[in-house]
Amino acid sequence: MPIRRLPPETVNRIAAGEVVERPASAIKELVENAIDAGASHIEIQADGGGLTRILIADDGKGIPKDELPVAVERHATSKLEPDDAGDVDLLRIFTLGFRGEALPSIGSVARLNITTRAKADAGQNEAWAITVEGGHHHPVAPAGFPGPHGARVEVRDLFYATPARLKFMKSERSEAMAISEEIKRQAMAHEEVAFTLTLDGKTTLRLPAEHKGDEGRLRRLGAILGRDFEANALLIDQERDGTRLSGYAGLPTYSRGNAAHQFLFVNGRPVRDRLLQGALRGAYADFLARDRHPAAVLFIDIDPLYVDVNVHPAKAEVRFRDPALVRGLIVGALKHALHAAGHRASTTVAADALSGFQPHTGVQNHGQYAPSEPSASGFSAWAGWSRPEAAAQIIPGLSERSARIEHTWSGQQAAPSFRTLAEVQAEHAGHIAPAPHTPVDPIDFPLGAARAQLHATYIVAQTRDGLVIVDQHAAHERLVYERMKGQMEGGHVSRQALLTPEVVELDPAEAERVSAKADELAEMGLIVEAFGSGAVLVRETPALLGDTDVQGLIRDIADDLSEHGSALSLKERMAEVCGTMACHGSVRAGRVLSAPEMNALLRQMEATPHSGQCNHGRPTYVELKLNDLEKLFGRR
Repeated sequence: MPIRRLPPETVNRIAAGEVVERPASAIKELVENAIDAGASHIEIQADGGGLTRILIADDGKGIPKDELPVAVERHATSKLEPDDAGDVDLLRIFTLGFRGEALPSIGSVARLNITTRAKADAGQNEAWAITVEGGHHHPVAPAGFPGPHGARVEVRDLFYATPARLKFMKSERSEAMAISEEIKRQAMAHEEVAFTLTLDGKTTLRLPAEHKGDEGRLRRLGAILGRDFEANALLIDQERDGTRLSGYAGLPTYSRGNAAHQFLFVNGRPVRDRLLQGALRGAYADFLARDRHPAAVLFIDIDPLYVDVNVHPAKAEVRFRDPALVRGLIVGALKHALHAAGHRASTTVAADALSGFQPHTGVQNHGQYAPSEPSASGFSAWAGWSRPEAAAQIIPGLSERSARIEHTWSGQQAAPSFRTLAEVQAEHAGHIAPAPHTPVDPIDFPLGAARAQLHATYIVAQTRDGLVIVDQHAAHERLVYERMKGQMEGGHVSRQALLTPEVVELDPAEAERVSAKADELAEMGLIVEAFGSGAVLVRETPALLGDTDVQGLIRDIADDLSEHGSALSLKERMAEVCGTMACHGSVRAGRVLSAPEMNALLRQMEATPHSGQCNHGRPTYVELKLNDLEKLFGRR
């Protein structure tokens, strides 16, 4: 069969299969065109899952009359400008669209109508329209347009010209959900643009324009992801070597059962990248179980020269010139934000606790009420207040000041002096010297003063404006774990030499990657070296791991290096062992604590980062405000 050129209509339909995969992808291309045109408000309508009708209306700069016929031609765009030599630089792309394929691809498989009025400075005051049906272009004609300038792009009968493609579409409901998710992603990236989405005549999303910046972005994210995300999100803002990372990440206790609430944007473009999942996994490794996922919306601003956006027809994937830099920036920024959060737990913890209370308006008393003496297993007696030395028994290395506080306030009534978490942490770190002979009432500390122990498991503390309930085992487990982790980071990881060095056979590329990370692995107690072209030799392993499966460990590390560029498996195994040791070495549920012991635990929680959740992401304490308690009893 001879080689022949395909007709232009066939070429466009082939291209449409790459660019316009489903209605949501067509809407994505049209919305990006509107954003590139400077629109401040974009209205999206879709009927029948987008297969029957799509309408995108914007108030951007519009398209001049003489450019309309060119706009629907293949590879025609206003977003790339050749230099004096006629060359176009594809490495410095500052717009969302640039390929010039969306409009001709849609016009080749559907009935496309574009109505537009250009701004007055473009020399066009009238409105004009052009229609493309199945690749056939109609001439430009006058039309009516409701706004002063902008464009209205209407798509009807999507894929009517390629009926085989319709068989691969999902249900109308599924396609409508995909459209909604796409608009939400676009709205996250452009908080200064107002969006309105109407599906089958019902407005499902209405987002007003927000001020550009962190506050406006957080309000937009709260409107899309929920107010709980807004209340429990940590601000991310770090820069390294000209690359800036901003956005918001959720507290560990505000985790999800899947990765649906993880979003990455590069230069305002929503992208899918395994780099994000690996970086999030590494940053939250100390705080979440493997089946829990953090919520995060991250924005990377980078010189277009260092990121390639032309690797996917739908521009859904990018390639970084230095992926290790980007991953390190994400992990470092997230860990910094989590550390700054201190012992903060998510607001949803308190909300879930309050929802469990069931106020009763009447009492069913089947027997005579008779108060009894408090049981030792119910809560601690107050005789322990005068024994501050007992506090040191619960937490090794407890500072003398924690015990001194108990003795100071036990016999004196101090004036209220509320102290912030930052002040408490700074004082424990030695940044602030406590005033001599100044009585401090523990009720003014962030976690308050211990008042009781319930079921030999939960500490009840009183604060100035509420109460705190602490899970003593989970809280102390985090304190012990953080101390062990600090020893690891200080380079004090003990190693055990293998009686016989073990050779692990790998793919040559995998072996090279593992050998290249030998110094990093040595810091965690694993000594490896190259052994030929397709193997590594393991001489020592971390003592914490005990009798470990060396072959499986090295292969897991090789997989991590291939996928994420970092040896997450070893870090996670070390963290898992530290967590297990911390669990067994911490105060167990069922142990009766004295008052000084309970208060000592609260003070160390305040001074220890990440103490708001245990090693598995569960909360270590619940804080209930006085206002909420009064509402339970109808006092408010």
